[in-house]
Amino acid sequence: MSKLTAQTITTLIRDTVPSAENGQFTVLNVSTTTAECVFLYDASQLRFGGTLSGPTMMTLADAAMYAAVLAHYGEQLLAVTQDFSIHFLAKPAAIDLQATATILKAGKRSVVLTVHLYSQQQLVAHASGTYALPRSA
Repeated sequence: MSKLTAQTITTLIRDTVPSAENGQFTVLNVSTTTAECVFLYDASQLRFGGTLSGPTMMTLADAAMYAAVLAHYGEQLLAVTQDFSIHFLAKPAAIDLQATATILKAGKRSVVLTVHLYSQQQLVAHASGTYALPRSA
């Protein structure tokens, strides 16, 4: 099991994922099966109607899953999204978006996860996905 800290995982993701390098994505807390993350609000994330865009919410969900994978397995930088699905449940406010990613099943070749996205402590989206691991995992 990994001993990577939230800060180390934040740095790894910012260094290796181009859309995360601007500092908006941060891992707040990790355990061996969860990652709590935040995506800082920026006006460029808004879509018509004053709500955060779907791509913003999907970016956070996927990055949170990646953070949970790194927290569990360590520096598996070649782990990639194999499957991703999201359900938008409510209109998020134009503020920072929070995510909690949880590993449901950790295998040798793939990891199944779920993510809850929150805006003002209200559940606004639920995502699920699978990450494929490199053969060395």
